[in-house]
Amino acid sequence: MAVADTNDRIELLGAPGSPYTRKMLAYLRYRHIPYGMRWGGQLNAPDNFPKPKVQLMPTFFFKDADGELEAVVDSTPIIRRLESDYDGRSALPDDPVMGFVNYLIEDYADEWLTKAMFHYRWAYQADIDNAGPLLVYWANPTLAQDQAEQMAAMFSQRQIDRLYVVGSNAVTGETIESSYVRLLDILDTLITDQGYVLGTRPSSADFALYGQLTQLALVDPTPAGIMNSEKQRVRAWVDRVDDLSGVDIDNGWLTVDDAQTVLNPLLSEIGRVYAPVLLANAKAVMAGEGSFEAQVDGRAWSQPSFPYQAKCLQWINEAFGAMSAEDQARARTILDGTGCETLLL
Repeated sequence: MAVADTNDRIELLGAPGSPYTRKMLAYLRYRHIPYGMRWGGQLNAPDNFPKPKVQLMPTFFFKDADGELEAVVDSTPIIRRLESDYDGRSALPDDPVMGFVNYLIEDYADEWLTKAMFHYRWAYQADIDNAGPLLVYWANPTLAQDQAEQMAAMFSQRQIDRLYVVGSNAVTGETIESSYVRLLDILDTLITDQGYVLGTRPSSADFALYGQLTQLALVDPTPAGIMNSEKQRVRAWVDRVDDLSGVDIDNGWLTVDDAQTVLNPLLSEIGRVYAPVLLANAKAVMAGEGSFEAQVDGRAWSQPSFPYQAKCLQWINEAFGAMSAEDQARARTILDGTGCETLLL
C-alpha cells in the first residue's frame, strides 16, 4: 500500500451544517490524515482552486498525477481513496463480507438517515427558526444582521419548498420519525455492548451515522430533544466520535457469525425502510418516470425519482458481485430475513 506524503495536507471545503463534512472531518482525525479545513461554500474557495462538476459539500482538493488540483466530491469513494493512500488505523473491515456489510450501512446512513435530518430541520418551525440563521452565519459570520436575516428567510423557504424531494410530507413524516427513534434504540444497544457499530473499533459506517447525527443531536432542536431526553448514551457517543484521534484501536471487528445476531436489528431497520425506497426508485429511474410510490413500513411513500440513488443500488450490487461465491454465501447468511436481501438483484 502506498503511503501519501503526510507533509502535504489535504484541503477540503465544507460547512458545519453539512453532515457529510462532519463525517469526513471525524474520519480524517481518526485516521491521522493532515488536512486544511476551509469553511463555506464554493464562493469561499480560493480563486485558483478548481470547481467540482457537482457543487456538493464537502469538496476535497486532491493533486493529480501532474501535481494539479482536482475537485472531488462524494464521501464514500473518497474514503476508499484515502484508505488506499494512507496506511494504518483503517476504518474498513479486513473481512470482505464485513466490508460489504459496512458499505451497506454507510450507504443507509448517507442516503436514508439524511431524510430524517432534512425532514426535522425544515418541517418544524422551531427547527426552521434555528437553522436558517446558522446556515447563513456558518457561511459568513461577519455578515450584517439585517442582510443575514434576509438571506436566512430566503434560504429557509427554498429548503422548505424542497421537502418533497427527500419524500417528506404529512403522510411520510411519521415513517421518517419512527425510523429515527428506532435507530436510536438500535444504536444505544450496539454502543452499550461494543462501543461501535461493527465492533470495538470505528468503521466508515460509524462515521456516516455520526455525520447525520451531528445535525440531529447538536443542531436541530426537535430531534435533539428526543435524543437528549431518551438516548443520552447515543448523544454522548456523537460527542466522542467527533475526535477519535487519540483512541487506541485493536482488531475488534465483528466476525460474520457474530454479525448475524448483533447486526440483525440494524439490518432489519435498513430492510424495513431503505430497501423498498431504493428498489422503487430504481424501477422508476429505469422506466424514465419522474416520481415513484411505494409502501414503506406499512404507509404510503411518494417522492421524485433520484438517479443518484439508482446508482447507489447499482454500487451495492457491484460491491456484492466483487466478492467470491463463498463470501457472497457468507454475506447472505447475515442479510437473509432482514429485508436487505431484496437489494441483491
